[in-house]
Amino acid sequence: MPSRSLVIVAALCCVVPLSVLADDWLHYGADAGGSQYSALKQIDAGNVTQLELAWQYRSGELERRSDFHNATAKVQVNPILLPAAVGGHLISCSPFNRLAALDPASGVERWVYDAKIRIGGYATADDPEGLGSPAFNNCRGIAYWADPKAPADRACSHRLFMATHDLRLVAIDAASGDLCPDFGAQGIVNVEPMVLAAEPPAAIGEVKFPSPPVVVNGVVIVGSSVRDNHRFNAPSGAVRAFDARSGKFRWEFDPVPRDTADPQHANWTEEAARNTGGGNVWGLISADAERDLVFLPTSGPSPDFYGGTRPGDNRYTDSIVALRGSSGEVVWHFQTIHHDVWDYDNAAQPTLIDLERDGINFPAVIQATKTGMLYIFHRETGEPYFEIEERPVPQDGVPGEILSPTQPFPVKPPPLVPHGFGPDDFWGISFVDRGQCEKKFGAFRMGPIFTPPSIEGTIISPSTAGGINWGGVAVEPQQKVLVAKVLRMAHFAKLTPLASLADEPGEADENVMGAARELIGTPYALAQGPVVSPLFTPCNAPPWSALVAVDLEAGEIMWQSHLGSLDTLMPVPLPLRWGTASFGGPIITAGGLVFVGATQDDRFRAFDLYTGEELWSATLPTGAFAMPMTYSVDGRQFVVIASGGHPFIYPRPGDHLSAFALPIKAD
Repeated sequence: MPSRSLVIVAALCCVVPLSVLADDWLHYGADAGGSQYSALKQIDAGNVTQLELAWQYRSGELERRSDFHNATAKVQVNPILLPAAVGGHLISCSPFNRLAALDPASGVERWVYDAKIRIGGYATADDPEGLGSPAFNNCRGIAYWADPKAPADRACSHRLFMATHDLRLVAIDAASGDLCPDFGAQGIVNVEPMVLAAEPPAAIGEVKFPSPPVVVNGVVIVGSSVRDNHRFNAPSGAVRAFDARSGKFRWEFDPVPRDTADPQHANWTEEAARNTGGGNVWGLISADAERDLVFLPTSGPSPDFYGGTRPGDNRYTDSIVALRGSSGEVVWHFQTIHHDVWDYDNAAQPTLIDLERDGINFPAVIQATKTGMLYIFHRETGEPYFEIEERPVPQDGVPGEILSPTQPFPVKPPPLVPHGFGPDDFWGISFVDRGQCEKKFGAFRMGPIFTPPSIEGTIISPSTAGGINWGGVAVEPQQKVLVAKVLRMAHFAKLTPLASLADEPGEADENVMGAARELIGTPYALAQGPVVSPLFTPCNAPPWSALVAVDLEAGEIMWQSHLGSLDTLMPVPLPLRWGTASFGGPIITAGGLVFVGATQDDRFRAFDLYTGEELWSATLPTGAFAMPMTYSVDGRQFVVIASGGHPFIYPRPGDHLSAFALPIKAD
């Protein structure tokens, strides 16, 4: 483990690209490569305990929307700071695509653009706008683009791109908040007709845009979320690209290769290639503009947990796919899960960092996964940094299932979370609690990672929520340190034959993701959910969430630290640092700090990057299931995080953006 003095010497002697040392936050995750790193260091391990609340902004959505819509929304925005040339606004968006420009020093609202989205969940014959089902509204962020060919003082030469819940791509003048009239139809490209007409087609509400677009060399690229666990022929998960100036459609990439000319088409049956949906990119896309590359973290094919309708490995799904940004051409790809039946989507943004191997520069991209494994590749060629082995995995799926006999395991780094669950892994706060866990789940199938779903029920570990989810990983570019927020809980999946479903009423009612009981087009119905006791405590031993630091070039874990306390979650406020259920991600600063929210205990924390020691925490109005960001204005560094509810793990909605800074010194 490097000492802080060595880190300082290294930082002084090493030549680091200016793009790495930028102290702004122009993109989701700090930069187009998703480093989640800032070169700011005014706040450091020596003074972080002095941090205080500098300002707090409320979007007003709690008053503006219904209780139902707020309870099912997700506050996961990562704001960005614009250059001073276009006002220096701090840009944030609410889950309902209401974009606000704030004064970064005070949090005062400067202007607002409201997309006035259609707020609805899944359409049905009785409810064509989906008003009675959860919408799960989300806006993780906004993309910024400066047109290199436009005069700097021309309106819309600096643009913000927002992808909306109801499938529009909106271009906004970054300075004023006005729509850009030369983009699409008066500033808006309506993508919904393309989505509804795709194969397989979508119904209203089945496809949404939750994450920001990425812009590379004048092309705006948009992924999507697709309703899963509902039908075998879920909507297409195609990624689409548009011209950043005109909004004209440029290209499309479907992770299910329906085109017979695609080299991967031959690895699918004709029926599966025609009918399988999903594979979509609902997480964050990364870009390397210099190489004209974009990196897609693709999700699983439809349906999750049963693959009998889609035999084979199902490539390009559950993969990292490198595309040519200008054309959408596949440059290389690697599948992290073959024939996924565990809902192990690639949700984390691929992370770009320059490593060294045998004295030679290695421009790397890291795909972090729900399995807690880190796959590291050469950005241009897809060559692995560490060897990746195909290892045998459990078989004997449900009737009709054909599993992959092997799965890919990197030899380094080791998995960041436990792999598998056995009878000895049951745990409880008391022997009564453990007994309830064993009573509820003791007859379920257990085993190592990749034990498949079963008719008796299977305990899946890591959970389908991770491992590492959409919060991604943060990387420090000098010492090549990676920090991940990981979830260490188990999940269950139980497939019940439709023929026997009537004999087992309520069998599939524990589906926590809002999907239908029946997996339409398959012989099964699905029950799934967290492996918890009747008291809702996890049935596996703590810690249930943690921060993990990795030496990337050595491929070794440096430290692990528990994340979250139970004191606010129990009738008796015991300060048990066992971790909590968590969503969100960390950031790293050059001050040697890791900042992270993500927990159910309402806290925002700072850790020492090199030891994992928790140094500071602040209590927020509600839980912060978002990634923080940091910037400097007038010589003062701020750290900002959004807080609000989470429909799956946290019942108290919020609409807050909180900024922390060191006290202003008196003259």
